[in-house]
Amino acid sequence: MTPLRIGILGCANIARVFARDLQPSALVRVDAVASRNAATAAAFAAAHRIPRQHASYEALLADRDIDALYIPLPNSLHAAWAIKAAEAGKHVLCEKPLALGLAEAQSMFAAARAHGVMLLEAFPYYFQPQTGAMLAVLRAGAIGSVRYVHASIGFTVMNPANNIRMAPDLGGGALLDAGSYPLSLIRLVMGRPPTHVRAEATWAPTGVDISMTATLNYAGGERAHLECAMDVANHRRALIAGTAGTLETEYLNHVSAEPRGNAFGHLPSQLRLRRGVPNTVPFEEIRSPGGSGFRFAAEAFATVVAARDFEAIELAAEASLDNAATLEALAASARQRREVEVQDWRR
Repeated sequence: MTPLRIGILGCANIARVFARDLQPSALVRVDAVASRNAATAAAFAAAHRIPRQHASYEALLADRDIDALYIPLPNSLHAAWAIKAAEAGKHVLCEKPLALGLAEAQSMFAAARAHGVMLLEAFPYYFQPQTGAMLAVLRAGAIGSVRYVHASIGFTVMNPANNIRMAPDLGGGALLDAGSYPLSLIRLVMGRPPTHVRAEATWAPTGVDISMTATLNYAGGERAHLECAMDVANHRRALIAGTAGTLETEYLNHVSAEPRGNAFGHLPSQLRLRRGVPNTVPFEEIRSPGGSGFRFAAEAFATVVAARDFEAIELAAEASLDNAATLEALAASARQRREVEVQDWRR
């Protein structure tokens, strides 16, 4: 198929990794980058062999030779620029979290639908072959009915005085920046949002949550626990417990096929399956091909755009809206120190 011509809106560090990882792709081509600083855009373009650069975001939106935009901007800017991109007729691959709340997310999808373009929230791990293998195991009933999920993520914020993750006005905090990952995994496994949540947070001097733990309650009696933190050693781990077995996964964004990792620092990602109830049943290691989650995500997006598969996009939109509503409820619960009902946006 004809490669999807994508432009990058901004020159953040994550955008540099995205551009680097997409260079070998035959399905996606980074053809332009924009910055509010002309010199920054030119240096970024030169470093990643990108043919065009723009000195404003608006100029990239007006570039007729661009099909889609990748948005790696601070969380607080996702909604505004995704809507502007849709109005300019560009498809949008937007970094997580898609929005700061449910109303923003709904406005973003409404704009995409109104202008006939596709909007997709980019969780790189979601498009890893390992995630596909995990879903295949669950759908085959290998662990029975899922009753409980525990998902966690954590890292240490570097240079907190200058890090946007510590700025409340930019959508910082552990829940939005990190917790959106385990929440998306929980939603992927459960297939629906919780009805009620209860969260507790530790607050940084800037006003953002530096860590959070939460319990998610479901209509069928299932439960999930979510943990996220920006003041701990780096980790990602999930346990999925069913009536007939368990799954354990690291759900990494980028996975190396080499046991000691690769040149970019990517490591192998573990997926273990126990078929049975007793703890004497040994785990099976499930192996999957590795690679860059950015490339997997961008190529999946290019494929649905080429096929005009709006049905697939709408399924992903449902999950994003569920996650936005749940993130909003979790934030409210942590602030109010009480259980909060998750808004049912389908009503």
